[in-house]
Amino acid sequence: MQGTLQRLFCYKAWANDKLLSTLGGLGSQSPITGLSIKALSHSYIVDQIFAAHLNRRAHAYTSTNLTELPTLEDLSADIRKSDRNYMDYVSALDRDQLAERIDFAFTDGTPGRMSREEMLMHVITHGIGHRGQVSAVMLLNSVPAPNDGFTTYLHEAEASTRRRTAA
Repeated sequence: MQGTLQRLFCYKAWANDKLLSTLGGLGSQSPITGLSIKALSHSYIVDQIFAAHLNRRAHAYTSTNLTELPTLEDLSADIRKSDRNYMDYVSALDRDQLAERIDFAFTDGTPGRMSREEMLMHVITHGIGHRGQVSAVMLLNSVPAPNDGFTTYLHEAEASTRRRTAA
């Protein structure tokens, strides 16, 4: 599973970068930009909360949404840094660490317990959902969304082992 998680976090960084680059080209006046910042900042906050849980440290978040939204530039820098940190974190884990269950509290105070592997899979699937929301908003506004599927990533990132001749 560790190799799969490493690939998934590399994919997450790649897909986030494609989306953030596309959004950056729209400009701050686009109606898509504000909605995108709201969805992506929520996703970023959840990433930070779970990074704290994974490292057994406290965080200061009392909500998964911000009252003041960042600029797209600031959010993009934060997301890219977070993605690098997750890639480094996942690459250093072993099987026992992945299976280890960690007690924590959700932002509403409800107690939680998840394995590291479950938390990491939550971070991956949660981000996919919010990138999908942003892509849907783009398509509803006649703006092409980036081609950010996992298969596209694999064939770009591992091109030498993925290409094959036609049968």
